[in-house]
Amino acid sequence: MAHAYTPGLKVTARTVVRKERRLPLPGQTMVGKDARVKGDDIVARTELPGNVQTMNVGGVLGVPPDDVPGLMLKTAGDPVEKDEPIARSKGLFGLFKSEVKSPVSGSIESVSRVTGQVIFREPPQPVQVDAYIEGRVTEILENEGVVVETEASLVQGIFGVGGEVRGEIKLVTDDPGEPLEAKQLTDDCAGKIVVGGSLITPGAIEQALKVKARALVAGGVEDATLKTFLGYDIGVAITGSERKGLTLIVTEGFGRMRMADRTFKLLKSLEGRTASANGATQIRAGVIRPEIVVPHADAATETKSSAVEGGLELGMAVRVIRQPNFGRIGTVTALPVELRQVESEARARVLEVELEDKTRMTLPRANVEIIEG
Repeated sequence: MAHAYTPGLKVTARTVVRKERRLPLPGQTMVGKDARVKGDDIVARTELPGNVQTMNVGGVLGVPPDDVPGLMLKTAGDPVEKDEPIARSKGLFGLFKSEVKSPVSGSIESVSRVTGQVIFREPPQPVQVDAYIEGRVTEILENEGVVVETEASLVQGIFGVGGEVRGEIKLVTDDPGEPLEAKQLTDDCAGKIVVGGSLITPGAIEQALKVKARALVAGGVEDATLKTFLGYDIGVAITGSERKGLTLIVTEGFGRMRMADRTFKLLKSLEGRTASANGATQIRAGVIRPEIVVPHADAATETKSSAVEGGLELGMAVRVIRQPNFGRIGTVTALPVELRQVESEARARVLEVELEDKTRMTLPRANVEIIEG
């Protein structure tokens, strides 16, 4: 059988999840290989160099640059506090001396007798990387970080915004077709990953911020809602760096879209369990999907996962990822080998799909993604 690569979206009750936890620049790992870690455990840390500031000390004192080193009260490498005197002129007959004070706290990086400039370095900024998921450290990345592995339930979404969060899963509806609205988010949603049905509404986002929920998960979201929440239009760049106090994950697409039954049932079965969630998404050049990861306590149990190696097979569940049926889910009923002419008049490999409402259609294979489970 001929195969065309088809991206896979995982919705599975049990699979192996591996996460590389890397520092932005070389640093120190805090755990050893085979260590058991929790999601908020710090596994690596480093320090970012502080900001640099310059001051023309020669100009402030009114002396030639070559005289500046001899007038310094501090030398390169010395620590300084903000407003601490760092240079003093000789004055006239020992009187009328002028002082220069440090503009920042930190240290003196250098003193130039060529320009008369003094360079200050602010204190370094600590950077820490946590484990994100509960699991076992399977690999140490020398001076960079670690790899954490666990057996977990995994739900990947279509799109998300916001970074990594952790909290208990809480469902606020029993109907995957019901929109997620403000009235459903009560004070007991604080610190939780809240799961709704078909649509994240603007009111739900506003209320979630008030009650301090960690994340909202539903089938879809409107473009206008995202723009209002973020304050700008989403482009093609990677998301996940937004600092809005709330992570959003949609599992089906844009607009009001009923959450797939299998996704909803899996999340319902995980209610009350602690999950790690991340809204980071990248559509092009190395796909990154938003996700909800719920580690299993019995990690020694044999993993039951049907990972797909990119090939389509009869009976597979797929999701349509192109209009006009974007987000709809179906089952592969046929995989013709020969190329066929599609709507664009190009010739491509196709497949036949039966949607959930029993509608059958023929689509280019590039227009669907496998739902792995």
